[in-house]
Amino acid sequence: MANKHYVLLLLSFLVLCCRQSNNESTLTKIEGERIEINNDLKPKPEIEEFIAPYRENVNKNLDSVISYAPETYAKGDGAFNTAIGNFMADAVLEEGNIIFNKRTGHNIDLVLLNFGGIRSIISQGDITTRTAYEVMPFENSVVVVGMKGDKVMEMMNYLSKAKKAHPVSKQLQLTLGKDFEIASVSIHDKPIVLNKTYYVATNDYLYNGGDRMGFFQPNEGLEILDYKIRNVLIDHFKKHDTIHPKRDNRFIKLND
Repeated sequence: MANKHYVLLLLSFLVLCCRQSNNESTLTKIEGERIEINNDLKPKPEIEEFIAPYRENVNKNLDSVISYAPETYAKGDGAFNTAIGNFMADAVLEEGNIIFNKRTGHNIDLVLLNFGGIRSIISQGDITTRTAYEVMPFENSVVVVGMKGDKVMEMMNYLSKAKKAHPVSKQLQLTLGKDFEIASVSIHDKPIVLNKTYYVATNDYLYNGGDRMGFFQPNEGLEILDYKIRNVLIDHFKKHDTIHPKRDNRFIKLND
C-alpha cells in the first residue's frame, strides 16, 4: 500500500547444518528472513487468476443487502447509552434468548457488551452483511452467566465508575446521581434482589475478564451459546427490513 510499509517475518526453516544419525536428521539452526512488503512487490498473475472467483463470490455475499438504516448511528452519539449500542444489546437479547430459553427454560434477564467492541458506524442507507463484519470484526461469541444479585450490583458499580456507554439491554434501568453514584437501578422494573439468580448475556471476551470486568466470576453457571455477536447482528438485520435504533433512558445520569 502507498506510503505504508509492512514487515513480514518469514521463517524459511533453512537447515544449515544437519548430521545424519540412525537415518534421522537433526535440526541445528534456523534462520529468518525479513522481507519488506511494499508496492515493489507485484502480484503473481497465476495466483490472482486462481483466487479471482473466490474473491468475487465472497464480495457478492458480503455486499448483499439485508436491511436499511434511515440514519447514521455511531457509538459516540451519547454519554451513557447510544442508539447503536442499544441496538446491539437488544439484538443479543432477542436472538440469544431463543437459543438460551430452548436449552434451559430460562430467559435472559440482562445483556452487557463493551463500548470498545463497536468498531464501526452503521451508515445511513443499505445495510449489507459487510456492515456486520465492520461493526463487529472480532470472533466474540455470546455466553450467558448465572449471577446472584450481589454480583449484578458489582456490575452496576462498574458501570457507574466506567463513565462509558457500555451497551446494556432494555430490561435495565440505571440512573446515576450528579457524582456518578447509583441513584436507582432496576431489572424488569423491579429492584435487584441480592440472593436471586439473574441470567446475564455477554461475550466470551468480557466473561474472561476483558475490560477489567471481573464480576462475572465466580458465578452460578455458564451457558455457551456458540453464537458469534457478528452472526447475531446478521440474523437481526435480516428480520428487520428497516432498523430504528434509539437512545433512551436505560442508562442515564441526572443533571447537576
